[in-house]
Amino acid sequence: MERRGEEPGTRDGGTEQRRNAAEPQPPGGIHQTVTLLWQRAGRNLIRIALHWGFAFWVFFMRAFIFLAALLCSLSSFAAARCDARVPTETVELGDVRLAYQSIGRDSDPALLLVMGLGGQLIHWPDEVVSALCEQGFRVIRYDNRDVGLSAWNVPVPSSRLTYEVVRYRLGLPVSAPYTLTDMAGDALHLLDALDIPQAHVLGASMGGMIAQHIADMAPQRLLSLTLVMTSSGAEGLPAPSESLLRLLARREAASREQAVEQQADLLAALGSPEVRDDRQQLLLQAARSYDRAFNPEGVQRQLLAILAEPSRVPLLNRLQVPTLVIHGTADPLLPVMHGVHVAAHIRGSELKLIPGLAHRFQEAFKEPLLAAVVPYLKAHRQASVVQL
Repeated sequence: MERRGEEPGTRDGGTEQRRNAAEPQPPGGIHQTVTLLWQRAGRNLIRIALHWGFAFWVFFMRAFIFLAALLCSLSSFAAARCDARVPTETVELGDVRLAYQSIGRDSDPALLLVMGLGGQLIHWPDEVVSALCEQGFRVIRYDNRDVGLSAWNVPVPSSRLTYEVVRYRLGLPVSAPYTLTDMAGDALHLLDALDIPQAHVLGASMGGMIAQHIADMAPQRLLSLTLVMTSSGAEGLPAPSESLLRLLARREAASREQAVEQQADLLAALGSPEVRDDRQQLLLQAARSYDRAFNPEGVQRQLLAILAEPSRVPLLNRLQVPTLVIHGTADPLLPVMHGVHVAAHIRGSELKLIPGLAHRFQEAFKEPLLAAVVPYLKAHRQASVVQL
């Protein structure tokens, strides 16, 4: 019997609803909440990551630009500091006036370059000088007495070069107005004038002979010694050809044009057979030297100083200065055995032979020369810093 007011099934439906309400809810709602929170957190993390990533990128780029600008400015500063086109200065040293250039910081270790027979300071290639300066050296190049803008202020009669050369070939004593030892004294006096107590010394050809005397006279003042295309002056070593000697002694010219042609001939003869010289470039180099200074009498007196010099083997045997000897295998003036002989008589010296190098600083050999010289100088530069 049904109750009035109740529709069929209402009671049973209500009971079912109450049962459902009493039963626990499935976990789907909590999962949706957690997912929503995780998605929001993920979006926040992405925003944070993007924000800090962008901030880091901006910081990195600013730092990169700053460092790049700093390096460029340092490079430009080094280039300006090591510009070899500095003014030439002079210093009076008794009866000698020396013209010199100082390239680099005064506080850097000094590197004194000593040029060869008749050579002027401009014959040290500017790019080589700048490269040495950029390695942290104060590079000093100068004109030896009697050449370039330097002078030997003593009145002397004209040198009798032909007569003295004959005596030299006969094994007789040669008379010279001054000696290589005097020229080494010039270099030491220049360092005194520049207030430089110690220096690295690099000499080429006759400059290497002078450098040997510097090392013997004042070993405590040398941080290192580098001898390039030079000789011990000992008897029995290979001699240059007669034709080259004639070119070397030919210093008198009736005109600028003739003098320039003669110098270009000599430069060509001193060059490597592996390099084809441009005659026009040789003439330009010769003209530049002539226009700066032309003193054939002075060159003859320098040559006499070389010829009057006895063998330096005893001197080399007593040297105790760190020494690097560099010589070319194609040197026509002082063949390679001259360099080998020098190194053999200096205790603890290093010898580096450069294939094809002759008796000039030709373009093709500037890099090999720097590759030989720079590591040695840097090693002894560091040693000197530690020592100080």
